Amino acid sequence: MARDLAIDLGTANTLVYRLGDGIVFREPTLAAVHAATGSLVAIGEAAWKEIGGDSGAVIGVRLLRSGTVTDYEATQMYLEAVMRRVGIARFPRPQVLVCVPSEASEVERRAVEEAVGFGGGRHVTLVDEPLAAAIGAGLPVHEPVGNLIVDIGGARSEMAVVSMGGVVSGVAVRVGGFDLDLAVGDHIRDRYGVAIGERAAEEVKMAIGSAFPAAGGRAALVVGRELSSGEAVEVRIEEDEVRQAMAVPVGRIVDAARRTLGEAPPELTHDVLETGMFLTGGGALLKGLDLLLAQECEVPVHVVERPLETVALGAGAMLEHLEEYRSAFQLVRRR
Repeated sequence: MARDLAIDLGTANTLVYRLGDGIVFREPTLAAVHAATGSLVAIGEAAWKEIGGDSGAVIGVRLLRSGTVTDYEATQMYLEAVMRRVGIARFPRPQVLVCVPSEASEVERRAVEEAVGFGGGRHVTLVDEPLAAAIGAGLPVHEPVGNLIVDIGGARSEMAVVSMGGVVSGVAVRVGGFDLDLAVGDHIRDRYGVAIGERAAEEVKMAIGSAFPAAGGRAALVVGRELSSGEAVEVRIEEDEVRQAMAVPVGRIVDAARRTLGEAPPELTHDVLETGMFLTGGGALLKGLDLLLAQECEVPVHVVERPLETVALGAGAMLEHLEEYRSAFQLVRRR
């Protein structure tokens, strides 16, 4: 019997839920590719170790941009490697449920569908990410009440009001965790004349990044390359300046959440004012973001228990009862 799969193919990370086993894969959506031949060298965490070097023979490929496939061939190879990693070679071709942005075009959806099919999946079913996130958060999506889910990913944030098994209204903005990292890196380069890598910027964000002022400001040390001399130097950076550096992309997320709330049908808005909004995705872990959203949107804000896994868990729950969800939510089997 095939072990059917649910895949959260995110811009930053890919998670795979295998029927009966839960989440069995969670690694960066990154491929290391040989520059000359285009052949796949490594995927996920292992890809980081292969990228670079003096020869430049191996390059890194971010497979998606804002939830959209940007390198079709590399994505095919990546998904084939992922399915092999989770044991697809030992079983018949599985049914696969894949999460996609709710505003993805038909062309973008077909690209994902075909890449998954090439990788080894059959009977590919696509589901909107906010719906999977709401199910993963344990919200009553079947009921005639409004549930506001805010999913902050690596390069895209989706806000949606979900009710009666579907997305009623929502807003998607092309801003996420990568933009916060970029803002930190730009700030350090502009203020201190020091260049740092994207992983170092992410580490600073995770260590002392915040969206809301807090007492007892923290600081972090980061090593980078001084632009004037090319030498390695250490920079001390304060929590307040990191928060200010990230203020513009954070503000875009807040504005989108406020707009989603304002555009929802009045009867569902009333529900949200009582139950609040639910934060998922890696961006939900930014310290103080829940406090900022609560202040700016004037609703209770809840960070879900497992924000990084919420979409995959919701997709997995749908996979466990796929035929029931297919009829209830009018999901279409694509191939």
